[in-house]
Amino acid sequence: MEFHVMTLFPEMIVQGLSTSVLGRAIARGIISLNAVNIRDYTLDKHKRVDDYPYGGGAGMVMSADPVVRCCRSVFEKIEEKKRGEGKEAGRRRVIYLTPQGRTFSQEMAREFAKEEELVFLCGHYEGIDERAVEMVVTDQVSIGDYVLTGGELAVMVVIDAVARLVPGVLNNGDSAEFETFHDHLLEYPQYTRPEVYEGRAVPEVLLSGHHAKIEQWRRQQSIERTRALRPELLERAVKEGLV
Repeated sequence: MEFHVMTLFPEMIVQGLSTSVLGRAIARGIISLNAVNIRDYTLDKHKRVDDYPYGGGAGMVMSADPVVRCCRSVFEKIEEKKRGEGKEAGRRRVIYLTPQGRTFSQEMAREFAKEEELVFLCGHYEGIDERAVEMVVTDQVSIGDYVLTGGELAVMVVIDAVARLVPGVLNNGDSAEFETFHDHLLEYPQYTRPEVYEGRAVPEVLLSGHHAKIEQWRRQQSIERTRALRPELLERAVKEGLV
């Protein structure tokens, strides 16, 4: 799977995603990361990519032209690569991280993980000229109801959640599926050695070796934890017949 990120700070994206699990997956060729500097596509001699907003107001707005030119270049390179491999280019999916978008979720991560290519757009300042959004963006996504200084951190969150669902990225093939938000439930409590720590013991059932009882205990713990911390998720699971 290939991730393309259009940004004013490509080094931030590369440094943030080139370590740990994702870094190893990139090194092994399971996923690839292409950070593209939007500033390289401005025609302004001073490399400006922003201007004052029409109608007045605080802050600056990213101009449409460098964003559109950058996006077109990314897709041209994707199509050229596909032609070299004797393949047809897939659909063009450009994800813009913005507080106005749909709230990101595990279901959305699974949906994105089915794609061969994903292109992300990082906004800055007071946002991006709406014409660029209309011309190139297919999905507007938010990671929560708060404001960041730029879209890079939000993009890294989404890429991390999506990439770990790509086969081969995680060492344990079951890890991505059987964890938090599986069946809309929070994950059960986890323990490791020692068996007793400062008077707190690991639940006996986990030491029993009885796999059926362990799975039953874990399932019940997931339900109880979800009921206590995220009751809206449990309600959804019940409606869908998952519990």
